Formats: sequence, structure tokens, C-alpha cells
Amino acid sequence: MNIDSYTMFLHAMKSPVTKAKYSRRLEMFFDFLKIPGESIEEQCLTFINNGRNNVNWVFTNILKFVLFHKERIHKKEISGATLINYLKAIKLFCEMSDLSINWKKITRGLSRGKRYANDRIPTLEEVRKIVEYPDRRIKPIVYTMCSSGIRLGAWDYLRWKHIIPIRNDKNEIIAAKIRVYADEEEEYISFISLEAYSHLKEWMNYRKEAGELVTEESWLMRNLWDVTTPTGKGLATIPVKLKPSGIKRLMERALWAQGIRTKLAEGKKRHEFQVDHGYRKFFKTRCELGGMKPINIEKLLSHSTGISDSYYRATEQELLDDYLKAMDSLTIDERNKLKKRIDKLEEKNEDAEYVIKGKLQEKDEQINQLIKKQEK
Repeated sequence: MNIDSYTMFLHAMKSPVTKAKYSRRLEMFFDFLKIPGESIEEQCLTFINNGRNNVNWVFTNILKFVLFHKERIHKKEISGATLINYLKAIKLFCEMSDLSINWKKITRGLSRGKRYANDRIPTLEEVRKIVEYPDRRIKPIVYTMCSSGIRLGAWDYLRWKHIIPIRNDKNEIIAAKIRVYADEEEEYISFISLEAYSHLKEWMNYRKEAGELVTEESWLMRNLWDVTTPTGKGLATIPVKLKPSGIKRLMERALWAQGIRTKLAEGKKRHEFQVDHGYRKFFKTRCELGGMKPINIEKLLSHSTGISDSYYRATEQELLDDYLKAMDSLTIDERNKLKKRIDKLEEKNEDAEYVIKGKLQEKDEQINQLIKKQEK
């Protein structure tokens, strides 16, 4: 069976988001070289046929591409990191197509670029404004991302069964576990706040009441339906999974509609915070403010912790206990935080009342003993 080079290229990546990004970068490379073809598949085939006959042709054209973009870096049109990202896609394609290139010669002298962007995290006030956007899905999406730190691509795998409520000794739900990339090699666990779980549950109940057969296998996010039309296309009973690209578009619409995102000033090329990754950074920052151990935060973000990956083995309960310390910092709606404080005050009052009752009982017993002594 002959498998084309583009299929092999896609096979090397698991995340649909990564596949889309790498495909766009590869297509940009082919367009720069003016490789003929009506589709990216045809361009791949043309490039491979030329390359297998003359590897030096491949090397020369990649170098042309690099030199052109180095000039753009010099003019501050793009960053060094952007060029590195272009090359990652080209290198992967060459490797999956068995084209041996001397990459050290190509990358020598290239600036590695900053490994991070200058963007900031959204403020609590901005997040509160974003979730006011009139779409039922925006609160469960944003609250889940802010309180778990999941990547946008994780939504491609999330089903209702992957959200597992966590109860305390009184059988009250206090948070929920989330299985990220379930049944995939990259699977890991994180947690979501009680606030996020409540809004997800509300969203699933709404779908059920609208006529959808909601089961454990139901996708966590789906398309909306026309509530004014009793029959026809887009029924609640015909759920269609909302892909990560659709979730990103929804969040972008919310940013613009709520006035959080506006047209960039002249000369600016980047908004203050990213529409999706900004929530992941929000999670990390708020967990740190909440007093979580840095290594546990990295675990819940599925980040590598170097040599600690082999030796640090925190239990799920230890991760949860640490997460619960920071949950108040991850809660967006102030009323939910207030409820938590009220619960704590009531608990303290109950404890104080119990102590007072105990002291009074002791005093009553002492008085009774004195009366008995006097009677004797």
C-alpha cells in the first residue's frame, strides 16, 4: 500500500490543532517556493519527486526560505521564534518523507527567539465580562479552562464521563476531576472548580430538557440549535460536537462583543492576551497566588518537570488537597467565593457553639458536685 507524503506528515501529529497549524506553515513554505499543485497533497507530491531526484535542491530552497525570513526578522516584521516554528513543520515533513537534510547548516546562526510571549493573563474583571456574553456555552467553557488549565485541543476528546464530581465527608460536591486526552497516550488528570462543574452540569441538564439523549458518552460541547423551530435542521436531538476551532471562534466573538478586544493600534501585532492560551496562563498564575506547590501546578498542566518526572509521585489525593487550597483564587464569580466564606463562618460558629455547650455542661457538673457535698 502506497501512503502519500502528506498523510505520513499528518500521521506524525496527534493533536488536531497541531495538525492544522503545521499544515498551514507547510503550505506557506510551498507557496513561497511557488510549488505547483491545486491542493497541498499535490504540492507535497511535487516537492518530494523533485527532492528525491536532487536533495541539494531541497536544501537550497529551504535555505532561501530561511534567508528571506531572516530579513523579515531584521525588519521586525516577525520574531525569531516564528521562523523556528515554520522550520519545525518543514523539518517534520522532510523526516516523514525520508529526505535527509543537514539541518545544522540551516539552523546555524538563527536566533532561537524568546520562548515566551509578552502577553499577559486576563484579569478577573475581564473574565467576568467575557462570561456575560449571551451564549449558554461561554460560562462552562471559560470556567473550565480557567480552573483546569487545559489546552484548547483537549475539547476534541472531552465527553461528559470525563468529568467526575468529587465529594467530601458530608457527601457534598466540592470540585470535579477532569480526565484530559482520555484513553490517549498523553492522558493526564486535572481538576475543575465547583463553579465550573455547576455550570457544566447546568448545561448538560439544559440539553437533556431540550430533548437530547444525554449519556456518559455525550460530547461536553456541542452545536446550538434553533429553539424557535420545533422540527428541521439543527434539532437538539441531533448533537454535533463543537470542535476546538469552533470553541476558539466562540471565545473570540465574546471578546469582541464584550469590548475586551478592540482593533490593534498602528504598529502593534499582538493583543494583550491570547484568546485560548491566556486561560492556561491564568490557571498557573492564580494557582501560585493560591499557595499551591509549583511542582503540583506543573503536574496539573501536564508540563515536564525534568528529572522530577521520574521521581516525584504525588498521589491524586495530594494533588486534590493542594488544588483545593487555590480553588478560591480560581473562582470567577464573587458570589461563589462569598458562599464558601459563609459556609466556613457557619462551620466556625458550629464549632464555637459546641465548645460553649461543653463548657456550660462542665460548669453544671461542677455546681451539682458542690451541692452534693454541701448536702452531705
